[in-house]
Amino acid sequence: MKVELLHIVDCPNTDIAEANARAALDALGLGGVAVELVTIHTEAEAASLGFGGSPTLLADGVDLFPTSPVQALACRVYTTENGFAGAPTTSQIERAIRALPEQA
Repeated sequence: MKVELLHIVDCPNTDIAEANARAALDALGLGGVAVELVTIHTEAEAASLGFGGSPTLLADGVDLFPTSPVQALACRVYTTENGFAGAPTTSQIERAIRALPEQA
């Protein structure tokens, strides 16, 4: 599995999204899977990658929390168990990864 964390420069939620993704992978026994940070620098780059706002978590190229792509260097808001947040929780990421189709 390839996990990417798409983010914009100076996104205040990149670190927590990365930590939550790492914790979710560890909890699922996927500790060997790296979380690759991908910085989005331009609106054209955002558009070409199907960027959903910063931060966006992809697993094998699929947004773990599908949303409409944005063509701007914008923040993203997630709905969590505790209200709105700038990153998904560890448990949300775990559930999203478990829901992915099995790889052949």
